[in-house]
Amino acid sequence: MRTLLKVITFGLALTAAGITAHASVPLPVLQQATGAPSLAPLLKRISPAVVRIAVRGGANAATSSSSKAQRAQRSTRDLGSDRGLRPAGSGVLIDATEGIIVTNAHVVAGADEITIADANGRALQAELVGSDARTDVAVIKVREKMPEAIPIGNSDRLEVGDFVLAIGNPFVVGQTVTSGIVSALHRNKLGIEDYEDFIQTDAAIYPGNSGGALVNLRGELIGINTAFLGAGNTNPGMGFAIPINVVRSVADQIIKNGEARRGQLMF
Repeated sequence: MRTLLKVITFGLALTAAGITAHASVPLPVLQQATGAPSLAPLLKRISPAVVRIAVRGGANAATSSSSKAQRAQRSTRDLGSDRGLRPAGSGVLIDATEGIIVTNAHVVAGADEITIADANGRALQAELVGSDARTDVAVIKVREKMPEAIPIGNSDRLEVGDFVLAIGNPFVVGQTVTSGIVSALHRNKLGIEDYEDFIQTDAAIYPGNSGGALVNLRGELIGINTAFLGAGNTNPGMGFAIPINVVRSVADQIIKNGEARRGQLMF
């Protein structure tokens, strides 16, 4: 029987045993660590800015859109049964001074409580600043002192063939880094969001990577991972990220106005 490929968005990490992410392409030598080519020095610097997000409450019901119905699936594995927290995805710290974290709107949709886990294992309460479902961008904020924020790149300068790394928290196994290239730019008509201008990558992206970082080999944030094309929880090498220039524009409006505001034609 022919298996239909579906666009699967991954708002919450799903438990799965025996799944191992791996680099899909060889990477150039960036630095020498312990005498061998390694990206470790780069990742040690930027990976603390990628956090794990858990929620209490949230949208569980399937919607009329098949992609959003997949997005609404929730893991049954609690992060604390007394509080009813569930793993929801990932987020990226972009302003350490203000505690500003960007993620996907579907990660925190309808949440009554949002908690992040940072690189030191701290569980910190976060508040929702605002979200925009049409671009799938949300901004949350923590009050505690945070580590160094991730540098912001320019997604308009990306080219097909650029090396990228995806950092997130798939399948509740903990922070995971995968590698690949930019496979295509300006992907749209996928039926994932109202506004689509995705970066396509073959860096492995799985449920739980939602809201995580797509970075270049300078360690700059160039996208927020949001979806992959595949059947079930398998990824045949087609992941999608929202360009950081889009994320910044929407996030700036959310921080300023509490929402994204768009012009309207009046007749």
